[in-house]
Amino acid sequence: MTIGMQLHWLFILAIPIACVAWTVTHEEVFREPRDYCTRQSLSRKTLLGRKFFYLFTCEYCFSHYITILALIFTGYRLLLDDWRGYLIAGFSLVWIANVYMSLFGLVRLDMKKERTAIRKLEDE
Repeated sequence: MTIGMQLHWLFILAIPIACVAWTVTHEEVFREPRDYCTRQSLSRKTLLGRKFFYLFTCEYCFSHYITILALIFTGYRLLLDDWRGYLIAGFSLVWIANVYMSLFGLVRLDMKKERTAIRKLEDE
């Protein structure tokens, strides 16, 4: 696969990774399981138990696990055709996916500010 095609895959494959990570860690549809995981991450007696449940509440942490699944299902490698290519691809996908989530978070914040301003104008 050419470097151009590898980069194309990098930026496209990061989109569903970001989507799944954001949805599980932020959206209302997963609120109850996320609240449970938050409680468990604070109350478990063992460090391993607390960290396990924390993974489901942090988009950065959770994106690593979604990336591993994406690499298993796609076989995507970046730059090298051996295990090092998987490692490079994994960290690159996590980074790009988190850039996407940060941008999405900023867009949502701006939209919320605009809605608040519109409601305030409508109320006056």
